[in-house]
Amino acid sequence: MDCLFCKMVAGEIPVNKVYEDEQVLAFHDIDPQAPVHFLVIPKQHLDSPAAITEKNAALVGHIFAVIAKLAGELGLENGYRVVTNCGADGGQSVQHLHFHVLAKRSLAWPPG
Repeated sequence: MDCLFCKMVAGEIPVNKVYEDEQVLAFHDIDPQAPVHFLVIPKQHLDSPAAITEKNAALVGHIFAVIAKLAGELGLENGYRVVTNCGADGGQSVQHLHFHVLAKRSLAWPPG
């Protein structure tokens, strides 16, 4: 498979790791859009949020539990934003489900 994030999971491409367990990998974004900006990805390849089903939904719950844990450890008590993009029109640039976590600056709404 020629998936950038799958290569990161496999250790073929180095990442600045924030967290890892059996199901997920979290790492700092290479082009941060906030003072804190990391991604959380499932190790299992899912193309996008459109691939979430009842059968794999527990994985997404685990991802959000990891995000909450990391937010606590990183002192994000003033808040943070979790973003996932779906498809080309949604701004998805890597075809592997991933969640951006951005914090430590005021984040505008609507996002643009």
